[in-house]
Amino acid sequence: MNTIVPRPVDAVIAAVREFLGDRLSTAQAVREQHSRGEDQTPPTLPDAVAFVETTEEVSRILALCHRHEVPVVAFGAGTSLEGHVNPVRRGLSLDLSRMTGIREVNAEDMDCLIEPGVTRQQLNDFLRDRGMFFPVDPGSVCTIGGMCATRASGTNAVRYGTIRENVLGLEVVLADGRVIQTGGRARKGANGYDLTRLFIGSEGTLGVITRIRLRLHGIPEAMSAAVCQFPDLAGAVNTTIATMQSGIPVARIELLDADQMEACIRYSKLEGFRPTPTLFLEFHGTHAAVKEQAEAVEAIAADHGGEGFRWASDTETRSKLWQARHDAYWAGLALVPGHRGITTDVCVPISTLAEAILGAKADAVASGFTTCIVGHVGDGNFHQIILFDPNDPQGLERAWELDRKIVARGLSLGGTCSGEHGVGIGKREFLEQEHGPEALAVMRSIKTSLDPKGILNPGKMFRN
Repeated sequence: MNTIVPRPVDAVIAAVREFLGDRLSTAQAVREQHSRGEDQTPPTLPDAVAFVETTEEVSRILALCHRHEVPVVAFGAGTSLEGHVNPVRRGLSLDLSRMTGIREVNAEDMDCLIEPGVTRQQLNDFLRDRGMFFPVDPGSVCTIGGMCATRASGTNAVRYGTIRENVLGLEVVLADGRVIQTGGRARKGANGYDLTRLFIGSEGTLGVITRIRLRLHGIPEAMSAAVCQFPDLAGAVNTTIATMQSGIPVARIELLDADQMEACIRYSKLEGFRPTPTLFLEFHGTHAAVKEQAEAVEAIAADHGGEGFRWASDTETRSKLWQARHDAYWAGLALVPGHRGITTDVCVPISTLAEAILGAKADAVASGFTTCIVGHVGDGNFHQIILFDPNDPQGLERAWELDRKIVARGLSLGGTCSGEHGVGIGKREFLEQEHGPEALAVMRSIKTSLDPKGILNPGKMFRN
């Protein structure tokens, strides 16, 4: 007679169902939704999905998973590009998207306390009438908890910084269910280890973030957007370098190469533009400051072949332009029907940006791939969508080989394999190459100290 041996995860599922009820799902469709993000890694179905609503529920679930050694992967909006939310060892997917409370807004000190399921769009809608906004803008509709976990950045980072610079403190649930508070409301401090920065970018491998205290900013008196087109990629890149080296405080400066611009013209119905290398810019400040900044950049662009600024001062036109920029990933994927894409995330010192981007485009042409380059170039960060045919047995591997070549050049120029998307599964192989074996060993020791049973998002950052 065969005896069915209960799995540890079955005991966890039964215990969690007692207090979550129907917010614990084992339905096939729900598990499939939580099996991957927007990346090209093969999906893995979790055993169950827990839709949590409070820190207490997160704590109880992690304590149970720790006791039974069951893997648990935090899930926000599922928009990650490096396999972060793929539950490679199954277990529980911990969905935080229902934790959407905005707990505090302190207008005088310009900070707020939110739950991790709040999106940037939701927060800014809430803040608009208070004259404040949260500037970190990755483009997609992602949760701020996920942004913290992956150390996200975006189009405004050149002026306002990344998520790292805009988080004052966190509430984090550790692997065994303990809850800790890091940071606080003070704008600076010199006491103890900086645990807030430790958890920012840890990708759910050290703890689960359940509260976030954010730094807010005042809505500028004036905002103006402009588009400038160039006859070649070098002119657009060199305009960016000269602008940043001149110290002009642009709020956003985004590069689209000719292929990406063609994709955006088709996808977002941009009228009056040509498929040539293009800079999208935005200026914030007083009316006089915005005018001065724009005139300075326009002069630099003219020196590098820029063909005049096309202005968008009214909110509707400016929003349409930036929506087209935010939709660039989807536009790129649609450029060649039936193809899929992987995305690079190289970031280099601004002085080497031209060599990195022009070299990356040349590599793509030599490899025979259609690629679209779009970048937060004011930070030296660019993404290259490599389009491949999923019906070609060698297509994906050849695309990864091109990705490795682009990353290798970026590292040789003093850059990083990931400026804002994180490591996840897709960038694991580059960690030791970038940081060295001793630094990687220190990272592993931190992981072991905080998660000795290895239950938190296993298989991410490190292979084991």
